[in-house]
Amino acid sequence: MDRPQPLPATAFAHFADITTRWIDNDVYGHVNNVVYYEFFDTVVNGYLIAQGALDIAKGAVIGLVAETHCNYFKPVAFPDKLRAGLRVTKLGTSSVRYEVGIFRNGDDMAAAQGHFVHVYVDRASGRPVPLPETLKQALKPLVR
Repeated sequence: MDRPQPLPATAFAHFADITTRWIDNDVYGHVNNVVYYEFFDTVVNGYLIAQGALDIAKGAVIGLVAETHCNYFKPVAFPDKLRAGLRVTKLGTSSVRYEVGIFRNGDDMAAAQGHFVHVYVDRASGRPVPLPETLKQALKPLVR
């Protein structure tokens, strides 16, 4: 299998600044791999909340992570300044594939990139539901 290559910032539609913290570094002096998934959650959910497409406290429909993946190209460490690029590569009936690139200190190529898939479900029943129109409208500008 061929190793994926880092994408440029131009491949992403939306960006959010991410603050690294001292606690993010592991004993090897770089951000631990699990923290990247926190970055992914932060950029996706922050975007959805800002667009009015996600009410984390009372919304009838919520997104549950069904799949995640990350490729690491170069290390990042506190106190690096990061930007997370966001795009959508698949809008399904009840699921969305988000892709995120993590860019370090103004670099144009991703230091890490990955994806996660949200399956949208009814909060009460846990059963998949069609994507709400508000969500689809919020995601359309991100589709690449």
